[in-house]
Amino acid sequence: MTEESTHDGDDEPALETDGSGDAGSDSVVRRDRFSGGPARSFLSSLAADRRIFEADLEVDRAHVVMLAEQGIIDAETAGEVLTALDTIEVDGHENLPDGEDVHEAIETAVIERIGDDGGKMHTARSRNDEVATCIRYRLREDILEAIETTLALREALLEVADSHTETVMPGYTHLQPAQPITVAHWALSYEGAVRRDTARLLAAYDRINESPLGGAAFAGTTFDIDRERTAELLGFDSVVENSMDASSSRDFLLETTQALSTHATTLSGIAEDVIIFANRGFVDLNDNYASTSSIMPQKKNPDTLELVRAVAGDAAGSVQGLTTTLKGLPRAYNRDLQRATTHAWDIVDAVTDASEVAAGAVATADWNEEALAAEAGEGFSTATGVADLLAANGLPFRTAHEMVAVAAENGADYDALEAAAQDVLGDSLESFVDPAAVEDALDPVESVASRDSQGGPAPDAVADQLESGRDALAADEAMLEETAGALEDTHEALRSEVTEYV
Repeated sequence: MTEESTHDGDDEPALETDGSGDAGSDSVVRRDRFSGGPARSFLSSLAADRRIFEADLEVDRAHVVMLAEQGIIDAETAGEVLTALDTIEVDGHENLPDGEDVHEAIETAVIERIGDDGGKMHTARSRNDEVATCIRYRLREDILEAIETTLALREALLEVADSHTETVMPGYTHLQPAQPITVAHWALSYEGAVRRDTARLLAAYDRINESPLGGAAFAGTTFDIDRERTAELLGFDSVVENSMDASSSRDFLLETTQALSTHATTLSGIAEDVIIFANRGFVDLNDNYASTSSIMPQKKNPDTLELVRAVAGDAAGSVQGLTTTLKGLPRAYNRDLQRATTHAWDIVDAVTDASEVAAGAVATADWNEEALAAEAGEGFSTATGVADLLAANGLPFRTAHEMVAVAAENGADYDALEAAAQDVLGDSLESFVDPAAVEDALDPVESVASRDSQGGPAPDAVADQLESGRDALAADEAMLEETAGALEDTHEALRSEVTEYV
């Protein structure tokens, strides 16, 4: 996917009439007065607008169909414009005439093909509402692709969990051995986080999928347009009602970038954990997700996951950059918005790629069960289980905590606990708890099995989490399929409407 910026056009009230122009002019928008000068290249975004080329053509088609249906332009003119748009699409973005942006270039190309009547395609709209619509049209497709990668990652995490419900491993806090868990419990902790990332992106999609078309420059139009009809033709769920809000707001960009940044942060956590696990010999990355050193032949480096980790910084920077660009902008349209969209394009591409790589790395990694089991009890990680056992047998938890802490200074075995009991409690450990129960509590496998509270690492608790994770994944997959299918149906429906005129 190309990482490119997208231009927002300035408002031009004169072009909200019938929009007829002179095909011989350097610019159908700027005319000779504003067609040159040293700032022209600084203002231009035509090359960067390749990303929304197809979106602009679809927006043009829907607008022209609506204008014809409303009797604002005649059917013959509509047919000529729509035919010209088809030709322009076949020729491609690279063959557009020069222009300040893709919107102007397409309009110029139409006028070059059919004459002044081509300018009627711009009736009752501004580049302000046009570009806002194009951004939303393209961005919603990008977000659906990003959502698809989150689903693939969730599936990979669920598969890992299903395969390792009894694979014990050390769990950490502050990067110190804390309590034994399982690989399944670790994987499901991230599945839940990615599930929420999916939900945030789906919510962002809902607010992207509103049509600003018809807001014109910002003050609406005198023409009898049908905004609901263009929204329908383009597959938007609704319209952004207020015309000023429609043309100038970019909060949907900020929300989307924030949701992507949150997902990138989740990905960074997964990447960091797997990098550490690989360093400790707990997991072996597939060669497709690792590399070697150019000088040290023995090295196997988790390079792809290091880049996944880095994307979180890029995403956070984009949120800050976009927020700063939007902060304090007066209503209605300002050219600053041309720089705003760049952040969303860059990050939706980077995060989508990172999510796909993370899913592949997790799905293909090999877990070293022996090494994990050997380390699961290190650092007296079962200490909390022993303290819980003492508390369950009547000892105040804080007293049990103190006694086990004393034992931890002298070893992680029954003898150390017995000595601590004599020292702290003034009696033998056996007088408080069954020695066999203590031995079980000291065993990482038994410790994990005992932690069967909701959401815990015990196999039965994990089974419930797996079931809820699979159910949620199936529901989101169905929603994604339905949403993507509806967009495809809308595209076909618009094509059918266009054929009525061409």
